[in-house]
Amino acid sequence: MSLIIAGERSGVGKTTITLMLLAYLSRRMQVQSFKIGPDYIDPMFHQYVTKRPCRNLDPLLTNDAYVRQSFTHHSQDVDCVLVEGVMGLFDGATGIDDTASTAHIARLLELPVLLVIDCSRLSRSVAAIAHGYRSFDPRVKIAGVVLNRVGSDRHLQLLKEALESIQLPILGVLHRSDDLAIPDRHLGLVPTAEISQLDQLIDRFAQLGEACFVWEKLLPLLKKAKIFSVAASEQNITITHFTSLRIAVARDRAFSFYYPDNLEILAQLGAQIVYWSPLTDPDLPENIQGLYFGGGFPEVFTQQLTENKSARVAVKKAIEQGIPTYAECGGLMYLSQAIVDFECQSWSMVDIIPATAIMDSRLTLGYRQATVLQSPLFKTGTVIWGHEFHRSRLNQTSTAPLFELQGYNSSFRTLEGWQAYQVHASYLHLHFGGNIKIPQQFLQRCLKFRDLLAERRSLFG
Repeated sequence: MSLIIAGERSGVGKTTITLMLLAYLSRRMQVQSFKIGPDYIDPMFHQYVTKRPCRNLDPLLTNDAYVRQSFTHHSQDVDCVLVEGVMGLFDGATGIDDTASTAHIARLLELPVLLVIDCSRLSRSVAAIAHGYRSFDPRVKIAGVVLNRVGSDRHLQLLKEALESIQLPILGVLHRSDDLAIPDRHLGLVPTAEISQLDQLIDRFAQLGEACFVWEKLLPLLKKAKIFSVAASEQNITITHFTSLRIAVARDRAFSFYYPDNLEILAQLGAQIVYWSPLTDPDLPENIQGLYFGGGFPEVFTQQLTENKSARVAVKKAIEQGIPTYAECGGLMYLSQAIVDFECQSWSMVDIIPATAIMDSRLTLGYRQATVLQSPLFKTGTVIWGHEFHRSRLNQTSTAPLFELQGYNSSFRTLEGWQAYQVHASYLHLHFGGNIKIPQQFLQRCLKFRDLLAERRSLFG
């Protein structure tokens, strides 16, 4: 019931091919998708097609046991499962080894791989590439290849003749086309909510999915799956006494980067998630005890965020009154004094963090090992894993940073993060599945805040 779609390198079209497969299959059966790595945007497209949340499989942000647990839990009660890989098949977090790579997940979950090869500048060499990938790690099973960006029928014939020598099945062929591109910008694909012609594009993907793949060979692969046993203690999160807490989660086109697991873990812990929009809602939801700002693209919607002054004032007032607040990346930018966009125009934001977020051409990207220096959510000295992905920087350095960050297996070190009042704000994206203490401590703070408000009301009426 499961297959991994992998690329021989980045940019070979594995996301487009995954969407073609999902679009075709989802019109005929229940499909669950997964995305390897810390990506937020590709899973949005998966969910748009399958109507089911796409789950991230990331052994660095979580751990091997959580990856298996998530895969097993979310693979139940569906007809088939597709997993989209990350970068090249064997490309790991640093390039030194294949930790957190597609191959890592293929071994961990014992799944076959469908290898996507960009054939635009290949003929006979395609066999050497495919043979190399198949033999490089015998523990990773290459079930077949998809030949992408084939130039002509003659080109295809040359590719087929080359692959016959190594007896590796061709399970899909896509010819070169300029009308299949998904719009992108400075952090990757444009999110689904901003693409007006997305339904037409998905329809096109479904048609190509039907026509371009060898389904009599693919479908049997999709029916072979292994469900891993998960210890009872790992399957469920105990519902605690947080049942009456309401957490306001900023969710709109500006703030859309959330791992579904994070929100579901908060709900499993008993919190009620209340969505609101800093773009359009004039005020915060009523009777809330916590704020959660995920990442996204606030730099794209700076004017609208600035013009919604009442929302910015409401957020600032709530934070100054002590409401526990968790903010990542785009959320950090929103809580700053201002955002300076790519045209060097400054836009006012909430003004809790005494710094300005400045858009920059430089991309900050990578896994980070974070040692906690001080935070309302962690004990000092706690070590966690997170991921950075942004093109902005703050013009001021925090005098009381949250973390000391170190790159994975590298000498890179820096101080990062801001705290003010009961705010934890950082560029670092965290996955709660890797450390259940994060949401537990956040909700514990929210509970204390609720009790403090109740005490104030009893004293002052």
